[in-house]
Amino acid sequence: MKHILWIAAVAMCLTSCGNEGRIENTKELSREIKASQIKRVTNTQLVYSADEWGKKIARIAEKSLTSEIAKDPSHAQAACADLSTMPVIAALEKEYGVQVSLLGSADLKNPALAPKEREILEAYQYSARSGATASDNLQQLNDTLLVYNAPVTAGSAIRKTCLTAQDSTFAVWRLLFSKKEIIRKLDAKQLK
Repeated sequence: MKHILWIAAVAMCLTSCGNEGRIENTKELSREIKASQIKRVTNTQLVYSADEWGKKIARIAEKSLTSEIAKDPSHAQAACADLSTMPVIAALEKEYGVQVSLLGSADLKNPALAPKEREILEAYQYSARSGATASDNLQQLNDTLLVYNAPVTAGSAIRKTCLTAQDSTFAVWRLLFSKKEIIRKLDAKQLK
């Protein structure tokens, strides 16, 4: 009789542990199914999100790089050359799935940029030379990418420090967004 009670106790323990694991797996499976479902995100939502995030990211990146330049001028050129070495910018890139870079007049002929991007840079250069105030810009590059550009302010230490090897008439933050990453982030917000 004791033997049967002992077997029953072990069986109850095993089945109760199995249910908890099954519940965990069910929740995880449910999340995976929801993540793989087709989502309807309008072009307006994509553009609005990229514009809002672009403003925020450009502001934070400029503040962070300016702070880095002031804190350690000897490290400034390295930070300018590879912005992702800065923890704040690396975190922004990871969080928003965006590529952050700083462009100047040398990039007017950069073959890695799309022709539309080089045209935008020409417009920024023209505005800077004519004394006009340039504003932020969001463009769709192709079916999968959006680019957000924000001019760096005229008296900024960034322009003086990061663009020393070129004409520092203007500097522009380039934020390259993947539509896929925007949709993923919008979906994650909806799940919370």
